[in-house]
Amino acid sequence: MIKMPSRVELCPLTLADQDEFCALVRASAELHRPWMQLPASAAEFGDWMRRFDDGANQGFLVRVRETGAAAGMVNINSIIRGRYQGASLGYAAFAPSAGHGYMTEGLTAILEYAFTDLRLHRLEANIQPANKASLALVRRLGFRYEGLSPEYLYIDGGWRDHERWAVTAPTPWTPDPSLPPR
Repeated sequence: MIKMPSRVELCPLTLADQDEFCALVRASAELHRPWMQLPASAAEFGDWMRRFDDGANQGFLVRVRETGAAAGMVNINSIIRGRYQGASLGYAAFAPSAGHGYMTEGLTAILEYAFTDLRLHRLEANIQPANKASLALVRRLGFRYEGLSPEYLYIDGGWRDHERWAVTAPTPWTPDPSLPPR
């Protein structure tokens, strides 16, 4: 099988992305509601970016190589080492680029990065049951359904149930040095 080059690239999210990010979040309000709430103002963006300061969370823009346009965002959240070696994913397409497969390619790149560079063993995606587009995305990427988490996250004024989906590193896998030997 020949691996085709990706149409997207992952770019670490920085404070310099604020204006573009917030404008795209505002333009994508209908697409994101009620599934998630992203920062739409400079103040919200600054607060949100602090989550990446300690390295336990990493944020990326999924950019279209041909145009440089941001097609979406992906976060690797709550990175835990030791015996767990896992994290959770948060992601969203931006409305101007939605429906073109860019997020499938972006999350494929994130999985490669997480399992190879970060050497994580497990990634979870928690998705509201009615979010059909997100459920289809994780299915395409080989995530498996693990169950329902009632009232999992507070979003859009209420505690929302989420389905738990997960994928583990392909074999062979090189563990992070923080994994205990036994």
